[in-house]
Amino acid sequence: MNWNWFKKIQKDAPQFWENYLASFSNSETIKNRYVVFDCETTGLNTKNDRILSIGAVSIVDNQIKVEDSFSMFLKQDIFKRESVPIHGILKEGIEEKYVEAEAIIRFLEFIKNATLVGHHASFDIEMVNQALKRLEVGKLKNQYMDTDIMYQKLKHYSSEEHTSLDELCDVFKIKKSDRHTASGDAFITALVFLKLKRKLEI
Repeated sequence: MNWNWFKKIQKDAPQFWENYLASFSNSETIKNRYVVFDCETTGLNTKNDRILSIGAVSIVDNQIKVEDSFSMFLKQDIFKRESVPIHGILKEGIEEKYVEAEAIIRFLEFIKNATLVGHHASFDIEMVNQALKRLEVGKLKNQYMDTDIMYQKLKHYSSEEHTSLDELCDVFKIKKSDRHTASGDAFITALVFLKLKRKLEI
């Protein structure tokens, strides 16, 4: 008789992850919902730096839904004093802060299966993916769109030619309110996204 002595340890996925995955097959989930989001971070190293705040707002039927928005500040396991002048988030600021796990779980509950939108979105997505890795689950499954890449398409730029969010605000005459806050940048990016979406006839 041949015995298989080696057994795999089957580990059930946590409920929040099951719920997130189920949203992709849930017929009640809103179709054509975009979630524009931004993360403020301690730096640009996706493995070693940490998310300080996440801001997001949804778009449905080409309208920004301010009532369907998301904003959370995270407790800082890593503090870099040199990054404070950029985002203004202090280690012991007045904002209510949540541990990374709770913030990420709530973010998944908010985005569900929406198409994610960001400016240089791959960075923000990788920051979230690294946080998900620390929770021992998979990566984000959402499709995403990047306003920098959309502008490249509009102007027939090469993939090497990048445009900052500030420059796009100037191009589209969008007021730079609350720049370098996660919620402020998410809202500005949403305005830029709608301008580009209209011009590209998406």
